[in-house]
Amino acid sequence: MRIAIVAGETSGDMLGAGMIKALKKRYPYAHFEGIGGSLMQAQGMESFVPMERLAVMGLIEVLGRLFELLKVRRDLIRRWRANPPDIFIGIDAPDFNLTLEQKLRESGIKTVHYVSPSVWAWREKRVFKIAKAVDLMMTLFPFEARFYQEHNIPVKFVGHHLADSIPFETPVKPAREHLGLDLDRPVACLMPGSRNSEVSRLGNLFLATAERMLLKRDDLQFIIPAASVDRRNQIEAMLSAYPRTLPVNVVLGQSHTCMAAADVILLASGTATLEAMLLKKPMVVSYKLAPVTYQILKRLVTQSYISLPNLLAGRELVPEFIQHEATADNLANALLERLEDSDAMHQLHETFQFIHRQLRRGADEEAASAIAELINSER
Repeated sequence: MRIAIVAGETSGDMLGAGMIKALKKRYPYAHFEGIGGSLMQAQGMESFVPMERLAVMGLIEVLGRLFELLKVRRDLIRRWRANPPDIFIGIDAPDFNLTLEQKLRESGIKTVHYVSPSVWAWREKRVFKIAKAVDLMMTLFPFEARFYQEHNIPVKFVGHHLADSIPFETPVKPAREHLGLDLDRPVACLMPGSRNSEVSRLGNLFLATAERMLLKRDDLQFIIPAASVDRRNQIEAMLSAYPRTLPVNVVLGQSHTCMAAADVILLASGTATLEAMLLKKPMVVSYKLAPVTYQILKRLVTQSYISLPNLLAGRELVPEFIQHEATADNLANALLERLEDSDAMHQLHETFQFIHRQLRRGADEEAASAIAELINSER
């Protein structure tokens, strides 16, 4: 048994490693090959190219590496057409993997795509390419699976690995003790994003929000988990330049612990909203884009919400303040409301608990079962 896989970034490496581990239970002598990171290689996968060569973000960065990426893809197509694997699995990285999947499928190789592109939100016509490219789509969320069912594309909702790994209840006290926070004072966690551009647009806004909150609640303490050393330096420079001294602790990494310690979270839209939901934390979501980018996306995006809790519920569970609505007053008022309305937050906790149970399906095993079923099926 030969199983070919391509993952393009760290999150895909994590998914791939768990999937390989589960597949090895079914195919103990299988050979795994393609492109993967250190976690997939630790499970015995042979990676032909360092995964970091695929982890490119931004139009300028992609253009700078375009010829290299095209060559890598051509080489993989040539290799696997000459010596076909039993199945190919592309993990995320849709711009790279969907074309690869289509070429391999046209050559008679069964193909799977793991982690749906956001076709349900924008560029919906990509679904026609996906239909030609894959024998099976594996999604992390149920609303994605419904979209593919409506378009008659074979799909399997496997759940999310974070829902498997995060317990239904996470105690606050150990997280606060670990971070050296006062156990008796409320904690607000500020998460302006992991990229330079996100922190540049949201960092000072989030600090201004903290200042507004302190005017009404002077017992508050704030914590900011920095995604990297560069982000920590960037945030600390903003704090130093801020006109008022704020009770803000900046820590390197430890985002999970910081969220677990919090009573309320202010964060940029992204996967962190899912983690905050799984930790059952009241949150307020904000995002700002460059004005031109915002105007373009506003016309392309078809969904009413941007945060995963709202998308999963199909209604507004958490407030979203985007672009011009993202003001310090709006954010501070929404956060304070969530700190003080215990009945509403209890109901929110119950809803988050329900969604958590929906997503906890044993994603690695579900993915492996779906792949094994496809391997054993006739086309």
